[in-house]
Amino acid sequence: MLGSAVWREGGRVRAAFIERRGPADEIRYGDLPVPEPGPGDLLVRVEAVAVNPVDTFVRSGAYPTPLPFPFVVGRDLVGTVVASGPGVSSFRIGDRVWSNSLGHDGRQGAAAEYAVVGADRLYRAPAGVDPVALVAVVHPAATAYLALHVHGDMRSGDTVLVAGAAGHVGRAATVLADCAGARVVATAGGGDVDACRELGADIVADYRDPDVARTLAEAVPDGVDVHLDTSGRHDLARALALMACRGRIVAMAGINARPVLPVGPLYTRDIRIVGFAISNASVSDLASAARRVNQLVAEGVLDAGPIEVLPLSDAATAHLRVERGEVRGVRLVLVPSLD
Repeated sequence: MLGSAVWREGGRVRAAFIERRGPADEIRYGDLPVPEPGPGDLLVRVEAVAVNPVDTFVRSGAYPTPLPFPFVVGRDLVGTVVASGPGVSSFRIGDRVWSNSLGHDGRQGAAAEYAVVGADRLYRAPAGVDPVALVAVVHPAATAYLALHVHGDMRSGDTVLVAGAAGHVGRAATVLADCAGARVVATAGGGDVDACRELGADIVADYRDPDVARTLAEAVPDGVDVHLDTSGRHDLARALALMACRGRIVAMAGINARPVLPVGPLYTRDIRIVGFAISNASVSDLASAARRVNQLVAEGVLDAGPIEVLPLSDAATAHLRVERGEVRGVRLVLVPSLD
């Protein structure tokens, strides 16, 4: 049963939502009914919500997925359990928790004062971790984990190339690959070279350098085993020239990219190109990623980098800024308590 603290007058809470797919100005900020947890669900009082590029794809319709209207936007949250539906025994009232798989496949999103989350998509937060810092890292870190370990089949001793290593997913991928015993070669802007080395990259090349292809080739004489292009540029000709026999290229960004694919080196060296979106991850894969993310966050190894905190009512502005590319390298986090 819901506690009285959950209820506003008339049983309504504030949320950022849309009533149809479209541009960022379709996002409304207003009252919706308090969501009620069904069997296997928990009601979470939301403390922080991250804004991801995929949130803008879902809202606009660029990423097709069933949406229940009015649809609360947002994928990731950190909060506190305040109520549970029937059949839930894995969490207790008062547990600090997080989720990074709302707002997809018919599930409502996270950008509200309260959200219903299935117990199988909810994870305990590491003790003492700031909710803003945690919500900023859980999506890119879980994405990086699944790209490397599940889809890239990364092993200790592999050479991993992370293109766009200064971005949110790139930062996490660099840390995760280094912690797993891989040799990390990265590309980033010239101003981010030192930061990427601090994250664990053995070699960092400036992607704007006219000689970057030669620099990378010299850095990987035995080839690249796992290639992640988190920037979405997808220069497959360059990537294939660097790959080791039976290497894996994980395509995980660049929703509108249309790269040229040189087929010859792809099949003559048994190279695989694997598409991956975290939205398609199984609950067991998400749970595996969550365990590793929690471990590295608790150890202080994993962080999101620069964060900008905004009130929940600024959700439309946040989406627009992400779409315009105005916040590269900075995570936007919405906090309901600021309204």
